[in-house]
Parts: sequence; C-alpha cells; structure tokens
Amino acid sequence: MQVLTSFILAAFVGYAGAWYFGVLEGNFALLLFLATLVTGIYWLAERFYFLPQRQNAAALLEAQALQRREELGKMGISQVDDNLAVARDRILAQPWWLDWTAGLFPVIIAVFFLRSFLFEPFKIPSGSMIPTLLVGDLILVNKFHYGLRLPVLNTKITEGAKPQRGDVMVFRYPPKPSLDYIKRVVGLPGDEVAYLNKRLTINGQVIKTAAVSEFFDEDVMRYFKQYEETLGARPHRLLNDDDRPAFVPGADDFAFKRNCIYSIEGVVCKVPDGHYFMMGDNRDNSLDSRYWGFVPDKNIVGKAFFVWMNFSSLKRIGSFD
Repeated sequence: MQVLTSFILAAFVGYAGAWYFGVLEGNFALLLFLATLVTGIYWLAERFYFLPQRQNAAALLEAQALQRREELGKMGISQVDDNLAVARDRILAQPWWLDWTAGLFPVIIAVFFLRSFLFEPFKIPSGSMIPTLLVGDLILVNKFHYGLRLPVLNTKITEGAKPQRGDVMVFRYPPKPSLDYIKRVVGLPGDEVAYLNKRLTINGQVIKTAAVSEFFDEDVMRYFKQYEETLGARPHRLLNDDDRPAFVPGADDFAFKRNCIYSIEGVVCKVPDGHYFMMGDNRDNSLDSRYWGFVPDKNIVGKAFFVWMNFSSLKRIGSFD
C-alpha cells in the first residue's frame, strides 16, 4: 500500500505541477473530485480495515504483556518496565500513507461540498467589469442561486431562480468551456439586444443612462466617462471610451451568429432560447457576447455577489450589484 499510495500522491503532485507550469490545461473541479474520491476510499479502508487491524494488534500486545506480568509475578518480580503505553500508541498510530490520504478526507470533502454546491471563490483577472469589479478583486459566487449542478459535468439537478437582466454571472466561456468568464446578463432568451452607437436597446426600449463623475483607472492612468444604467432592479455603473469606435471588430464565427446583424454602428442580436447575451461593464474594453456569441444555460456556473478581499484595497470588501 505504501508504494501504491506514493504513486497516487506523485500523480496528483505531477498533475498540479504540470498545470502550474503551463504544460497542460488543468481542471480544478476534476482534481478536487478525484482527491475526494481517492481519500474517501482510503478513509473507508482505514475505518473498516486498517484501524481494526491495529486495534487488534494493540489488544494482542496488551494481552501478551499481561500474561508476561502474571508469569513474572509468580516468580516474585513485581516491577516490570515494558513500555506498554508507548508500544501501544506506536501500533495505533496512522502510518504516513494513511495520514496523507484518509486523514485529509474530512477537510477535502468539506471543501468539495462547499465549492461544488454553495460558494466558489474567483479572482478577477481583467478589467472588463470595471467599475463594478476591479482587477485583483477576490469574489464569491453563489453556486445554488440558479439551481444546483453536478460538479465536473455541470448538469443541473435542481431548479433555481432564472437569470435576470443585470445579474453579474460567472459562466463557462463558450469557445473554451475550461475557462470561467464573468460578465453582466444583458439579454434573456427571446430578447432583441441592440448596441448601436454605444447605446443599449432591449426589445425596442432604450435603456436609460445617466452621466456621473468620471472614473480614474489607476492601471492605465486615465479618466473614462462613467454612466449609471438600470437593467434590473438596481442600477450599476459602466464605462465608455470615446477613443474606441462603436463597431465590433473581428467577431468570431459562433453558434447562432445568423441571429446577429453587424454594422458600423454596432450590433443587433436576437437571443435564442436557452441562451443569454452577456456584456462587460467596461463596454469598450470587454470581449463579450458581441464578439463570441451567446452563453447557453448549461454553461452557467453561478451568480457573483460579494468581494471578500482585495489585497490592494481593503475598502473593496463588500457586496455589489
């Protein structure tokens, strides 16, 4: 078992190392599931096989020590230094290969359950959601709001709330589902979304915006025009860059692209059933549904709702819309 366990642990370390150094594309959900499965098997084996074996061996040692003491007592020897307690503890102690498998199972399964069905942490890597979310924000995503999904497979097993316009959603990037993206829900199934001359219209109704104070982006040391927009129940803020054109350059060839009409003014799209149209709040600096298409329901990961840490600014901690 020591050799087998060494091989298994080496495989996990090798996979993680190759992922870290970019040799292969990792899948943390799969890695965590396999770790839970393997350590769970070891935990069961420890509870129902290895631990009873050690307990029987300790009981046998105690019985042998008692018999020896009785024999020595008959010979008039009453003081016996056999280190029984030390020897018993040594027998009952978990070997290293069980300590690193069965011993980790309670922690790993707790992490697996929390991450798979309750809340998952993410780090914002880009500025596409500025000013709502900044680069470096560590956020929490509610995994059950839109319905529980099986880990790894992402198959929905319970019904939850339907995504609403204005929700900040994490989803699997349609062109490459192994990547997680975060954008704002703009268009629901059946909606006609138009983004022309940097004005958003949904089903023929112009979404009203109000200019607010300019936003200073410290990363590029520039001011950007900032607006307040209301898509859902609560308003949110967005940025526009006057130096960027209104048209969408270099849109990919995506599923249901025939539902979209591109022009020099921007794009008009009819959202297909079971799909969503997503946009970043940093409207002129966001690769979103305008470029790579619609997000199918099966790609939904969860609803983002809370910044739990930003090491550059603790003032960022809190909920957001």
